[in-house]
Amino acid sequence: MAPKDQQPDTPSHDDHLRDAVALARENARTGGRPYGAVIVRDGVVMARSVNTITRTNDPTDHAEMVAIREVSRALGSPKLEGCIVYASGRPCPMCHAAMRLSGIKQAYFAFSAEEAEGYGLLSAGIYAELCQPLSEQPMRVVHRPVAESDHPYAVWRERQAAAKAGPTS
Repeated sequence: MAPKDQQPDTPSHDDHLRDAVALARENARTGGRPYGAVIVRDGVVMARSVNTITRTNDPTDHAEMVAIREVSRALGSPKLEGCIVYASGRPCPMCHAAMRLSGIKQAYFAFSAEEAEGYGLLSAGIYAELCQPLSEQPMRVVHRPVAESDHPYAVWRERQAAAKAGPTS
């Protein structure tokens, strides 16, 4: 029996996860990396994507990122409130951050980062690295303040305030 908030013929979380896993499996069989993602909004599948790094040579073309870009273009907005992401594997920190920045509040994944690492995929270690202070991470990231009289953040804030105020007469 379907849960109260779900119609009997509506795909479940597990159905969408199985779809993401099937996408990942087929992508691995055809030379891609074993990751797939599905984004659903109001019960409608908005995107079904795979990791395309091996085709595009773009290291940000993770399945979740490809799907987020597709849905953002379709909706004409970077805000994806109400969307749910289903991923074959645990979203990496980049994908997780993109989901948060886009307003996605729910995501489900089928396989853990530790499972991926067991198959030779870089996964679990990066989570631990990113939890360390910048000075202890293997990639050097250094804060070097630059004095600017016309700070870009101030320019952005002024533009936002002007847009909220509306046109002046």
